[in-house]
Amino acid sequence: MNNHKFFFIFLISSISLTAYSQGLLEEKVNFTRQDTLRGSITPEREWWDLTYYHLDIKVDPDNKFISGKNTVRYKVLENDSVMQIDLQPPLKITKVVQNNTELEVKHDGNAHFISLKENQNIDDILSLDVYYEGNPKEAVRAPWDGGISWKKDNNGNHFIASSCQGLGASVWWPCKDHMYDEVDSMLISVNVPSKLTNVSNGRLRKVEQIGDTKTYSWFVSNPINNYGVNINIGDYAHFSEVYDGMAGNLDMDYYVLKDNLEKAKVHFKDAPKMMKAFEHWFGQYPFYKDGFKLVEVPYLGMEHQSSVTYGNQYMKGYLGNDLSRTGWGLKFDFIIIHESGHEWFANNITYKDAADMWIHEGFTAYSENLFLDYYYGKEASAEYVIGTRQLIKNDRPIIGFYNVNKEGSGDMYYKGANILHTLRQLIEDDEKWRKILRKMNVEFYHKTVTTQQIENFISRETGYDLTEFFNQYLRDTRIPTLEYSINKKELKFRWTNIIDKFDMPVQVKIDGKEQWLFPKSEWKTMELETKNAPLTIDPDFYIYSKQI
Repeated sequence: MNNHKFFFIFLISSISLTAYSQGLLEEKVNFTRQDTLRGSITPEREWWDLTYYHLDIKVDPDNKFISGKNTVRYKVLENDSVMQIDLQPPLKITKVVQNNTELEVKHDGNAHFISLKENQNIDDILSLDVYYEGNPKEAVRAPWDGGISWKKDNNGNHFIASSCQGLGASVWWPCKDHMYDEVDSMLISVNVPSKLTNVSNGRLRKVEQIGDTKTYSWFVSNPINNYGVNINIGDYAHFSEVYDGMAGNLDMDYYVLKDNLEKAKVHFKDAPKMMKAFEHWFGQYPFYKDGFKLVEVPYLGMEHQSSVTYGNQYMKGYLGNDLSRTGWGLKFDFIIIHESGHEWFANNITYKDAADMWIHEGFTAYSENLFLDYYYGKEASAEYVIGTRQLIKNDRPIIGFYNVNKEGSGDMYYKGANILHTLRQLIEDDEKWRKILRKMNVEFYHKTVTTQQIENFISRETGYDLTEFFNQYLRDTRIPTLEYSINKKELKFRWTNIIDKFDMPVQVKIDGKEQWLFPKSEWKTMELETKNAPLTIDPDFYIYSKQI
């Protein structure tokens, strides 16, 4: 292995590969008031429900400056008079106005508490305007250390993009920065110098020329999570196609730097291939009304809803590398497939709390091998997901800490994928498994969810009580180990490194014949037909084994 490749594998292992989550994946157990204000449904959040945003801003690339306002429309659920809006320094709220009256704002770090003067009557639909300005945090190493990337393209034109998962959308615009409450619809108006184009989520509603600037207004008609909202500003070329999908015609638009236009027209053929495979496995694309876009950005990429960002340098694999080391990872562009998979798991089905982030990343990492399954078959799919086990650390549980915006281990990606791959083996019915994945995207369509809801759903649909299965793999770092011994015609076996009551069956071959074992923590004995018959364990199960 050459030094470059070794460094690459070490690096991606250190940052948990595809961990596009800023400020996440860092070990932290001492939480502050700010963590609680960000990560919990505070009293100042729970009494009102988001219905609409109009983010109306001016971006000044030369000075790396943003100014403007966010109009927040909401429904009153309970009588209250203090509202929490989040915005991270060095950005500042300059004023908040409701019905032409400026309101008092008390600042507590990233949280800002607005004292309302109007009566907030239950079921009222009200709005206020939050004005702000400043130089937002500049992304140091996007998307892992996010914020705004202020770059230049090869022709010296400004090339700008936002990325803020984990770090929070409040790093660049004022909002209700918690995942439990998604806004129902949103208008994003971004003013930029005339020679540049801004691409955001949803559909382009209008372009207005204002002096030597242009304002691009994009409308999102579906619920959207905060970190899914994005701005992408550059000297873009545009091309498109219409995909004949499950819900009819789907507009697929592509925005790339002008120098990359011809290259992108060839390379982005992975996008309709992705759509075909994922509609097969997961059901219809969740955002037909808003269309689908791939947008080139100056960082690796991220799952912004209906505006998926791309920076994989027009290579197959992950920057030209196969994360599984099997060869299958070079059959597709990793960013196109992985980040688009998030349209189903992250943007359609969204976690309520960062502790449950595996719902996004485990299922989406699993989507990579389902893409392979669709085009190259089940064996290729299995080889790929098994190959990614080398990247699992088992350093800490996948489930994180609740109410403090803290996810679990970066193993949520490929351990998560292997958990789901193991589940597929337990079901023994690929069509049933596909129906479960599709039904999940119907039952939780445009909803925020908890891990417990997902676990209960899968248990119900499979017909198995998977309580101990999920507790073992999501909440414990140990991998079940099948200990066994063969003495003449006797096989003894048991589980070790397990939680109480874990009793998952496992498929093996004994003397070449497939059969199931049903181990428990106590030794069990089986009589063999052949003396000292060899035993091999199905590698599709994510377990360890030890012959005694």
